[in-house]
This record gives sequence, structure tokens and C-alpha cells, in this order.
Amino acid sequence: MEKQLKHISKLLSLVLRHEPEHIGLTLDPEGWASLPELIEKINQQGIPLDFATLQIIVDTNDKKRFAFNDDKTRIRANQGHSIEVDLNLPAQMPPAVLFHGTAEKNIAAIRQHGIQRVGRHHVHLSAVKETALQVGQRHGKPVLLIIQALVMHEKGHTFYLSNNGVWLTDQVPPAFIDFPA
Repeated sequence: MEKQLKHISKLLSLVLRHEPEHIGLTLDPEGWASLPELIEKINQQGIPLDFATLQIIVDTNDKKRFAFNDDKTRIRANQGHSIEVDLNLPAQMPPAVLFHGTAEKNIAAIRQHGIQRVGRHHVHLSAVKETALQVGQRHGKPVLLIIQALVMHEKGHTFYLSNNGVWLTDQVPPAFIDFPA
């Protein structure tokens, strides 16, 4: 069962963040999908899915990637989209520092160009060092970067906080990054 839940979660990430057309799904401008339509389209792929299974995935996803609307008739990804959506997140003042995990192989480019969105709507930052390091480990030897977020904010950069606690911004110029020695 756990393997099936992981498979469905990966499919949800694909269709709710990147390729809704993969299963013929339609998202509204804010990234919401109708639950009946989503369930129907996934079932048509030969993957058994019902509301109870979706509830388990939303509740147990370690990164809290997905959210239901208030009346649980729609679902969307909390962040990480490569398709055009407007999550309607209000701008927020970030903490003094945030963290970004990356692979060692990316450091030279980040020193030169900063942290870029690279096909996503936003750069993802974390308030927790360990979370940032876990992200960096997915791509190679991890490096933890410290972002002077409050200074960035004071210089006019906008920050948003997603529903699952990920800080989002358009880019992080090198001047606001503390690199390890």
C-alpha cells in the first residue's frame, strides 16, 4: 500500500505542479483541480484512487505538498509549479535569515548569478537548516547557503510563505548569500 501511495503522490506532483495535460486534467488559474475530475482522470489511467486515499496522501505527505480547499472539493500543490498559476499568497516579511540547500557542483554558478528559479515560479527557501540540507542532498554533495532574507526584503525583494512553510521569492542575488568558507 505504501508503494502505491508514493506512486500516486508522485503522479499528483506531476499533474498538479507541471503537466496537468498528462492525464487531461484542467487546473483553474490558482492551480486548483476539481476532486471528482482528478479522481476520474487518474482512475482512467488504471490507477485506483478515491477520496479516502487522497486524504491519506494529503495528510501524510512529509513535505505537505498538497492542500484541499475548505470544503474539500478541490486540491492543489502548495508550491513548486513550473506552469503558470497564481497561488494568491500575500507578501510577508521574512525572518532575518533563511536557508537554501544545493549541490556543491552548483556553487560556482550561484556565486556568479545568485539563486535562480530555473523553470519554477519561485526560488524555494527554508527557515530550517536541516530541511535545506535534505533538499541539497537530492542533487549531490549538499551545501548549505545562508540567505540574508530580511536585508533582501528591506532592499525591495518580495517574499511569500506557502501553506506548507516554504519561503518563496523570485531570485536571490549573490550579494545576499553567505557562502561557506
